[in-house]
Amino acid sequence: MSTGSGADSAPAPATHDSPSTPRSDASGPLDPAAARKPAGPQGTPVEQRPSGARRPSGSSRSSMFSSLRIRNYRLFFLGQVVSNTGTWMQRIAQDWLVLSLTGSSAAVGITTALQFLPMLLFGLYGGVLVDRLPKRPTLLATQTAMGLTGLALAFLTLSGHVQVWHVYLAAFAVGLATVVDNPARQSFVSEMVGPGQLQNAVSLNSANFQSARLVGPAVAGVLITGVGTGWAFLFNGLSFVAPIVGLLLMRARELHMVERAPRGKGQLREGLNYVAGRPELIWPIVLVGFIGTFGFNFPVWLSAYADDVFHAGAGAYSLFNTLMAIGSLAGALLAARRGTARLRVLIAAAIGFGALEVVAATAPSLWLFALLMVPIGIFGLTVNVTANTSVQMATDPAMRGRVMALFMMVFMGGSPLGAPLVGWVTDAYGPRVGFALGGLVSVVAATTIGLILARIGGLRLALGWHHGHPRVRFVPKERTEQREEQLATAA
Repeated sequence: MSTGSGADSAPAPATHDSPSTPRSDASGPLDPAAARKPAGPQGTPVEQRPSGARRPSGSSRSSMFSSLRIRNYRLFFLGQVVSNTGTWMQRIAQDWLVLSLTGSSAAVGITTALQFLPMLLFGLYGGVLVDRLPKRPTLLATQTAMGLTGLALAFLTLSGHVQVWHVYLAAFAVGLATVVDNPARQSFVSEMVGPGQLQNAVSLNSANFQSARLVGPAVAGVLITGVGTGWAFLFNGLSFVAPIVGLLLMRARELHMVERAPRGKGQLREGLNYVAGRPELIWPIVLVGFIGTFGFNFPVWLSAYADDVFHAGAGAYSLFNTLMAIGSLAGALLAARRGTARLRVLIAAAIGFGALEVVAATAPSLWLFALLMVPIGIFGLTVNVTANTSVQMATDPAMRGRVMALFMMVFMGGSPLGAPLVGWVTDAYGPRVGFALGGLVSVVAATTIGLILARIGGLRLALGWHHGHPRVRFVPKERTEQREEQLATAA
């Protein structure tokens, strides 16, 4: 079961002898792929090449599906195709069942809150556990737990004994499993593919999730109207057989082994201090926090535009979401094609994302607004994937579970926290103001963090001409000062 991070979210492929040493494409924190080589207690690398693994290519651009050549990741990916589809089916069926049992939209909101509450409360502790535990057995346990939850809901619904508290309990149980499952899946990707293919694999995970987002709700709708919600729950429960079988069939010798953190006191605080002391980690996490809180409240905005602005009803709302999912899928595939995850790409994508939201807020017609959902989806997914992979690549493997747990908690927890504020602005001042405000916050946050990273990295903005066209870029201050001295000498 995936939560979309691309979150289900990049490195320049390594050219060194160890896959734990990614190549640096540029100096400064705007290109943080040059992460330090993680080392164990005696200075030995903690991430080792599996026997028989080929050295990653030095090219910065890879084929769109290159990570699928790796057998272990291919098994993982195929399992996620099935389980992600089941996950989206259960989301639709779960909301519909609660609404049919209670007739209350508030009850649907409670169900959603219960599913996300464990991540907000215990997400960081889940990261500590993931750093201590072997990833593959951990995922076997969490995937089995979520599958059994789906089967239990299917049994209760098909037998006619289901009550709303059953659904509440199931949502909370899935949320508890996600606390461990999410950082375990995020960090396990690097163990399957190594640094050289990390961005490609994370991008394909996002494409996988977005594809299921298009297919799952449609299949769920057919099942719900044809045979009832219980069958959607049953399909979801059975869908976890695919990732479980994939995990069991993996070859352990081909995994990029990571030294696990020993059990000890203060590991949560250690993880927070680790992030706080590294600009290449803290600022991307702060950025996705701002964008997740203020820029990703699409359920609030799109429903308001469909109903209050264009007066087009549920059909337009479905169209907006479908086009955004198509854009997100395209963004994931483009990110898979791209071979690096530089922070300057993250900053540029975040600024573009916010600017497009501002433009869409002023769109005069339904069709123009709908078409803008595609590039918004592309830029939003680019932000997610680039932030995810750049943070993973800049993190020592022994800390990756804690860091990714913090990343996912900030990103996933932002929308539930920001939705009430954004909803109030939308109700009080109209959907256009609410949407534009979210975009402006994203632009300001991205611009500010970009300038902070440039200053930390000793960079400055340079204006110039290239083949007769103006060019704006960041360059090291020393280079600019040398150029100014040369011009002064020539004068």
